[in-house]
Formats: sequence, C-alpha cells, structure tokens
Amino acid sequence: MSRRGADLALLLLAGFRSMADRGSEELSKLGYDDVRPVHDFALHSILAGADSASELGRAMSITKQAAAKTITLLEGRGFVTREPDPSDKRRMQLRVTERGLTMMREGEAIFDRLRAEWESQVGADAVAALEQTLQSYVGADVIRLDTPGWDARDPEA
Repeated sequence: MSRRGADLALLLLAGFRSMADRGSEELSKLGYDDVRPVHDFALHSILAGADSASELGRAMSITKQAAAKTITLLEGRGFVTREPDPSDKRRMQLRVTERGLTMMREGEAIFDRLRAEWESQVGADAVAALEQTLQSYVGADVIRLDTPGWDARDPEA
C-alpha cells in the first residue's frame, strides 16, 4: 500500500464520491431524478436563511448567476418556491417546499443506511475511528452543509 499524501487525498475523495453517487442513485429510485450533493447544500443554505440569489451565492461561495441557475433548477423540480416577503412585497423570498424537505429526510435516511453498510463491511469501531480521525484532522466546526465550497461551482454537474 502506498503512503503518498496524494493517494490518501484520492482515497478520501473516492470515498466521498462513492457514497454521494450511491446516495444519488438511491434518491433517483425514489423519484428524485438528477439530485446532486450541491442541491442538498443549496437547500440547507436556504433553510439557514439564504432566501435570495445573492444570499445563496454568498452562502455557497458561487456567483449570483450560478445561484440563480440553481434556484431555477430547484424550483422546477418542486424543491423550492419563491414567495413575497411579508415585510417588502417587492422582494421575493425562497422557501423549501414540503417536497424539498421530504427529499432531504429521505436522503438522510439513505446515508444512514450507507453508513450502516460500511459498518457491516469493516465494523462499527472502524467507522467510528475513521470519523474520529477525520474530525480531529479537519476540526469540529468544519462540516457545514450550507457551505460546500468547490463542490458547488457547477450546479448541473
């Protein structure tokens, strides 16, 4: 087994991609076609208060234009809606729909099952140790679902 840093980075990325791809496949079987991790990041950002294209762009580290494209895509799939701001009727606010919330809950359940598969394959202690190791490396406050960073740059990928 190689001990190169690049190999470790690739293994971590492959683990993420494998789990994310399997999650997307399972969601597709439930009728949520073409859902990508970036869509989940956007929905979490909207739930956290990013209720316009500008705010979503800032929250996701993408341009306002890319955020607007993501909003249009999510709206077309019935995951978000635009509603008049009660305090300023000229302004529209983003809201996650019940369909969007349901998809997020079903996605979380899928990832719980995928984690359980890892545990059955390598053992619960090994998965817990991996999580602890990664958390000590990246820090406790690094995991934020409303800030995907580089992963959000292409919402249609």
